[in-house]
Amino acid sequence: MKFFEPGSLWSYKDFRYLWISSSIFFLGSSAFPIALAVTVLDAGGDATSLGLILAARVLSAVLLSPIAGVWADRIARKKVIIAADIFRGVLVFAMVFLSAPEMPHFYLALLVFCVGIGDAFSAPATAAIIPSLLPAHLLSAGNVARAVVGKTATIIGPGIGGGLVFLIGGRLTFLFTAGIFIFGTLILIRIKEAPLTQEVKERASMWREMREGLQTVREIPWIAAIIAVVSFQLMMSLAAETVLLPVVTRREFGTDSTFALSTAAFSLGAIISALLCVRFRVKHEGQFSMFAWAFLVLAPLALAFPISPSFVIFAYLLAGFSIGPWEAYWSAAVQREVPQELQGRVFSIDHMGSTALMPLGMALVGPASNFFGEREFLIGTSVAHVLLCLIVLRVPGVKDMKSPPGSSYSQGEQSQA
Repeated sequence: MKFFEPGSLWSYKDFRYLWISSSIFFLGSSAFPIALAVTVLDAGGDATSLGLILAARVLSAVLLSPIAGVWADRIARKKVIIAADIFRGVLVFAMVFLSAPEMPHFYLALLVFCVGIGDAFSAPATAAIIPSLLPAHLLSAGNVARAVVGKTATIIGPGIGGGLVFLIGGRLTFLFTAGIFIFGTLILIRIKEAPLTQEVKERASMWREMREGLQTVREIPWIAAIIAVVSFQLMMSLAAETVLLPVVTRREFGTDSTFALSTAAFSLGAIISALLCVRFRVKHEGQFSMFAWAFLVLAPLALAFPISPSFVIFAYLLAGFSIGPWEAYWSAAVQREVPQELQGRVFSIDHMGSTALMPLGMALVGPASNFFGEREFLIGTSVAHVLLCLIVLRVPGVKDMKSPPGSSYSQGEQSQA
């Protein structure tokens, strides 16, 4: 079959294993937030309590990411991913017993916090393993292929999650999610990863290696600038819509179906835009990505003016177009520009930095909505999001997601390193 011709993306067996495992894992992962949100709201929770519980997961990922990045560069990344995925599966299984209505939300928040630890270790290791499974010219396609299946799972997953919640309740839906996590992880065992180049060398201290990762990011201004700006944008826009989507749609429309369908529509928009970005190349990848990223504000604006369920769902579909360029360009640009032995740490800093303020944002959504007014708060975050998209484009290298000629990490000098 032409699909598997030598040199094609799918002819690389180890990447196929990673892709299949990710497909299964994403399916369970996309059902998880549906079960979590419904469980918390059914137990009498509100926007503030739901925001705090969701923030717990992000907070732990932020705190542990630097350490996770070091280990992703120290040992086989496959082992890091497997350990992280099994750890999350066990924790989600425990939620079956600790998510009853009479249980304090503290126990659920603690488990969600620990799930974030697994996120912290899995994310940088997965991003950093792809260059060892694919040649450089297929990195963008590989990143998109994995991202597309993730977004597809978030379309199917909420439907499965919503159906399971309706049939068996939120608590037992956690059982389904845990089983999917473990099953998907078993496929990773078959991957044969190329050894890390530094495994044979004497290792520096963990703190020194963490500093090396931070120094690498500082030396590439366009990477540092994008991580910093996106961190603020996620704190405002994404945190606001994540917390308020289930709250607003249940209050306005009396059902959880708009919540699930809006999430699915967002993922569908992301899939379409990612595939278009692979099919049609653009001259300035960073500039195009920031322009598309501005469309994210359609989600909070739809919640500010929830005219109808179809209006909110369509707005989320368009907002999803903001994600595709990042799936196509960002990871591939980092994988090309940063030496492979440093990629685990750089991706961990990306994971930490781009989400560093989300716990604060999620925790403040409820109080901020009460203080400013829900609609005013959502409009304000949208305006700030667009302004930051314009400001970051002034940083050298952001426009093309490439260090300018003559810098220490320009493409030419990196190839000589």
